[in-house]
Amino acid sequence: MALEALDQPNTPAAGGGCSSSGCGSSSDKLAHLPEHIRAKVHNHPCFSEDAHHHYARMHVAVAPACNIQCHYCNRKYDCSNESRPGVVSELLTPEQAMAKTLAVAAEIPQMTVLGIAGPGDPLANPERTLATFRELSAKAPDIKLCVSTNGLALPELVDEICQHNIDHVTITINCVDPEIGAKIYPWIFWNNRRVRGVKAARILIEQQQKGLEMLTERGVLVKVNSVLIPGVNDEHLKEVSRVVKAKGAFLHNVMPLIAEPEHGTFYGLMGQRGPSNDELQALQDECAGDMAMMRHCRQCRADAVGMLGEDRGAEFTNEKVAAMDIDYEAAMARRAEVHAAIEANRTAQQRQPDEPSETFVPIASLKRSKRQPAPRETPAARFAVATTGGGVVNEHFGHAREFLIYEAAGDGDDIDVRFLGARKVDLYCSGGDTCGDAEDALAKTIRTLEGVTGVLCSKIGIEPWDRLEAAGLVPNGEHAMEPIEDAVAALYRELLAEGRLAAPVEAAALSA
Repeated sequence: MALEALDQPNTPAAGGGCSSSGCGSSSDKLAHLPEHIRAKVHNHPCFSEDAHHHYARMHVAVAPACNIQCHYCNRKYDCSNESRPGVVSELLTPEQAMAKTLAVAAEIPQMTVLGIAGPGDPLANPERTLATFRELSAKAPDIKLCVSTNGLALPELVDEICQHNIDHVTITINCVDPEIGAKIYPWIFWNNRRVRGVKAARILIEQQQKGLEMLTERGVLVKVNSVLIPGVNDEHLKEVSRVVKAKGAFLHNVMPLIAEPEHGTFYGLMGQRGPSNDELQALQDECAGDMAMMRHCRQCRADAVGMLGEDRGAEFTNEKVAAMDIDYEAAMARRAEVHAAIEANRTAQQRQPDEPSETFVPIASLKRSKRQPAPRETPAARFAVATTGGGVVNEHFGHAREFLIYEAAGDGDDIDVRFLGARKVDLYCSGGDTCGDAEDALAKTIRTLEGVTGVLCSKIGIEPWDRLEAAGLVPNGEHAMEPIEDAVAALYRELLAEGRLAAPVEAAALSA
């Protein structure tokens, strides 16, 4: 059964625009889905946009081999300075993966999801992958299990996947046309031999589609990842989105190609460019008509640990984990307490302005949107938000390694806010006397925030404030610890009332 939408406010099935007061609540956005489906995604940071503000994930790198070659991939080992798929610092045995998972779950109690995503393809390493899942399902039953795959070996392993309580599977599907696939995949390893060109792409596509159908028939939630490669599959991805939705996929994640030459990929060395932020958003918006879109993906390393957007893997090396004394029964009790507190906070953030709460009081002057698309004659504006999680504005500008980008539009009372994605930046402030000295980092950040009107953070120094204003950006630290959507809506309304927003831009309206 095709599931019409996840908790993404921009999809028609989800009801149009996002509330300006507490719209991040998962219980609100998932209300149209069956109870058992809501339970599966409610605290899954990769399958739920709202959950990624509150819950953490981890990947264990137990799968070194891959059965296909992609022009955008170059697997690297013992590499700590690159943040992208296929990169790991330590390759783990299933036993080491088990120990690391219990350690992370004890030290980071908001971690809810364990995924195997490489550095190769997990299903090209079935013994190592399934042994890891087998141990985890027995010893850590409170952790959700996920696997990511290119899909070539998927059909033959669907039954075993379902035996290990794996409710979430991600398949990378970049095309449904073998001619396009031949431009992305130079070869696959199939039936003990290497197959090339269009024939290889056709086999891969057939296996991906077959596996997708088999999983959805068994009730497994499937997210489809697609890499946007300008000039190769950019227009074609709209057809991919339509096809995978028809076959029952739950969520579509269109990701930008990472093609810097220093990564050593074929595309990078050949000068293939990645998409701009606007190109990525435009395609996501076009695909959203057919498929619920994931916009909060960070294209994580194969050994990532922590909240999306952060990586605490260095805290959990094999050596450090071996020295830890973990009482997992006690850790499970602590995790339950932390999760209950998170859910209480999420519920509080969902309250209407006239509903009292001991833990959270929304901005009284903001009217809760009925989630109708914003009138097209109103100007839309984008805002960058510095946050460490929790769904609130709570990070110093100088400490941010990424900014979440939101778009707002409305008449000043009814304001629709939607999440667009995340943009990574270099750290501006390293602490001590070095803050403010990193001119290059600040200049790069300003370039990265192109198209943004305002910057919301908990605090900001005088120098970056002046530099942002000189670049035409509006810095703001007045909404610290407020829910992100409330803060964005409030700043939008202030700028609208002051006449500081640009003239209406038809293409940017939220009703698109």
